[in-house]
Amino acid sequence: MSDAAAGPDFRCGFAALVGRPNVGKSTLLNALVGQKLSIVTPRPQTTRHRILGVLSSAQAQIAFVDTPGLHAQAGRALNQAMNRTATAALEGADLAVLVLEAPRWTSEDELALARVVQAQRPAIAAVNKIDRVRPRERLLPYLGELAARHEFLAIVPVSALKAENIQDLRDTIARHLPCSQALFPLDQLTDRGTPFRIAEMIREKLTLELNQEVPYGIAVEVERLAHEDGQLMVDAAIWVDREGQKPIVIGAHGARLKRVGRSARLALNELLGERLHLNLWVKVRENWADNARALRELGLE
Repeated sequence: MSDAAAGPDFRCGFAALVGRPNVGKSTLLNALVGQKLSIVTPRPQTTRHRILGVLSSAQAQIAFVDTPGLHAQAGRALNQAMNRTATAALEGADLAVLVLEAPRWTSEDELALARVVQAQRPAIAAVNKIDRVRPRERLLPYLGELAARHEFLAIVPVSALKAENIQDLRDTIARHLPCSQALFPLDQLTDRGTPFRIAEMIREKLTLELNQEVPYGIAVEVERLAHEDGQLMVDAAIWVDREGQKPIVIGAHGARLKRVGRSARLALNELLGERLHLNLWVKVRENWADNARALRELGLE
């Protein structure tokens, strides 16, 4: 670790990205760290885990924490676990970054802000998707209303998708972190290992392929990972929670599963920087999303 990372002016801490589902928290994490760590789909509640992304510079080390979207309707055990994950990440952070979608304010945004207040965490508002606001002047009343809702340390308009104003958000977050030496090696990007990243990429491609056909009853588990013949061999199970979902995921003559496998393999070749051979199986675990034991076994609790 360099001397700068332990100097008296060096800042370091955890910044939790929180907000309602589908405001772009995962896209924002990827933009902030400059690499794809969180999977991204148009479906709300794609993120299920706490995902750490570490950004180190000469002046600061920011440990961003992507969280599942906070939502009021949490009937299934899976949804309840996601809410607990988001709340725990918020309570363990030095700073909350409340991610909002310009120019909307919903009851779930209200819920997310209430959780920030309840956790007694200082907060910055990141107003995302400003690229969709035309003309830009439409933002001004929204920003004024936002400032009246809570005493934010700062309100930063951004576009995670277009990487607009991302450096300003990084700098603003760093300024409000405590003076501290670095908590992670300066070359560390995340605390998630290769099996997790592979499973998440497969789940992203599945979600994009299935669209609305299979709701949230899908999980992916890497069962085998080994280097053989100059490539990474991966066996992964796709878990569905009803027998009737299995043929939907496989598709006619296995075509859908082949498409998902090819798409995931190409993305993982690029992400991991090595050749990958991927074997996928679809398995049934009845009502796993309502089963506490199954959630623990799949790393979701």
